[in-house]
Amino acid sequence: MIATKESFEPHSTEPLPNSRRVYVSGKLHPDVRVPLREISQAPTKSFNGQIEENEPVRVYDTSGPWGDPDFKGTVEEGLPPLRRSWILARGDVSEYEGREVTARDDGWLSDAHQRHAAKRQDPTNFKLETRNPKPRRLLRASASHPVTQLWYARQGIITPEMEFIAIRENHRLGNWRSAIGDLRNDNLRNDLHKQHAGSSQLAIGSSSSAIGSSASAIGSSALATGSSAIGYSEYAPSVFRRFPQRIPAEITPEFVRSEVAAGRAIIPNNINHPESEPMIIGRNFLVKINANIGNSAVASSIEEEVEKMRWATKWGADTVMDLSTGKNIHATREWILRNSPVPIGTVPIYQALEKVGGKAEDLTWELFRDTLIEQAEQGVDYFTIHAGVLLRFVPLTANRMTGIVSRGGSIMAKWCLAHHKENFLYTHWDDICDIMAAYDVAFSIGDGLRPGSIA
Repeated sequence: MIATKESFEPHSTEPLPNSRRVYVSGKLHPDVRVPLREISQAPTKSFNGQIEENEPVRVYDTSGPWGDPDFKGTVEEGLPPLRRSWILARGDVSEYEGREVTARDDGWLSDAHQRHAAKRQDPTNFKLETRNPKPRRLLRASASHPVTQLWYARQGIITPEMEFIAIRENHRLGNWRSAIGDLRNDNLRNDLHKQHAGSSQLAIGSSSSAIGSSASAIGSSALATGSSAIGYSEYAPSVFRRFPQRIPAEITPEFVRSEVAAGRAIIPNNINHPESEPMIIGRNFLVKINANIGNSAVASSIEEEVEKMRWATKWGADTVMDLSTGKNIHATREWILRNSPVPIGTVPIYQALEKVGGKAEDLTWELFRDTLIEQAEQGVDYFTIHAGVLLRFVPLTANRMTGIVSRGGSIMAKWCLAHHKENFLYTHWDDICDIMAAYDVAFSIGDGLRPGSIA
C-alpha cells in the first residue's frame, strides 16, 4: 500500500518541537504583548563528566497566533485584529463601505465568465468559505494628516507599534553586548566577512551625544583621518557615512520613533491589515527576510497560497509578497491577508495587467489607481511601484544581451513605447503618495531596469 501524502508530510499547524510560546508585555502600552519562542537546550557534558545546565533561548517569532498552541482559530475565521483598537484609539480614521469587488478584480472578463469557469472546476477541489458573520469595516484617514507611522514619529508620538517593535528588536541584545563588547574592537567576527575596510558602526556603548553629533562629523577632518573618536573609517563607502549604523546599548521605543522620524527605518503596517504584528525595516535594526508566494495561470489554489504563507511565517519570514498572476488574484490576496501575522506586499501592476487581458498598452492611470485603492482597502502593507522606468531610459537597454528582466519594468517599458509617453507611475507619483498616506501603505521602489547579466 502506498502511503498518502498527508501521512508523512508535516503540516503548518504542528507545533515546533522542544519549545514554547512566551509573551513580553509593554510598559508604555500595557496591552502590548510581544510573542517570543523559548527554545529549551540540552545540558552540556564536559570532558570531566560534569553536567552544565543551559538556559532556554528566546528567539524572534513571526508565526503570530498560529504559533500559539492556545489559539483555536481556523483559516476560515482568520486571525484576530490585533492592532484595530490601537488604530481606532488615535481618532484619525473613519469607517466606510469601500469599493465593490467585481469579477474583473479576479481576472475574469465578467461575472458570467467567472461562473462558467467555476462550473468547469473539479467539484472535489478544496474551497475556502469564510465563517466570519460580520463584514469587515474598512478604514481610511479622516483627519487632515496622514495616518502613517512616519507622521506619528515626526510628531513625537510613540505608538503601541513602536513599543512592540522595541521589545522585539531589543530582545537578548544585552547578552550579545556582553559577549561582543565594543564593536570597534570586535574580535568575534571574521574579518573575511566584512565588505569594506573599517567599520562605520559606532560602539554599542556610545553616548547619545556622540550619536547625535555623528552626522555633523561626516565629511569633517576627523572623519577624513579615520578618527577613532566616532568609530568611522575613511574607506567606508559614502552611503554608510550618510546612514551610519549606530545601534545603542538598548533599543527603546524612543529610539524606534527617532529612526522612523529620521527616515532611516520604516514600519509597513496598513490600517486595514490589523491582523499583522508590527515589525520594522531599517539599517539600525535586525536583518529581515522576505518570502515570495503567489499563483500563476497554470498552478496553485487559494488554499495552497495560504498554506505557503503559514509555512513561511512559521520558519521566520518577516514579510511575504503575494506575486499572484493567475485567476482569483483578489480572493487569494484576501485570504492571505486575513490570515497573515506579517506585512504583505504586492506588485499592483501585475493585477492591473490581468484586468486588461495581459495587454500592457491598454493600461491606464485610472485603472491602476483603482487597483491601488482596491489593494489598500484589503490591507496590503507595501507596494512595489516601478516609477523609475522612464521613457528616455528604455533605449539604453536595447543592446543588452538579456534586455529588461524585471516583469514590472518590462510592462511599463512596453506601455511607454506603445504610447510614446512618460511612465504614468512617474507622472502621477504625488497621487500615488496621497493614496498610500491615507492607508499607511509603504513604498518599495521597483528596480525595473536592473540588468539580468553583465553583458
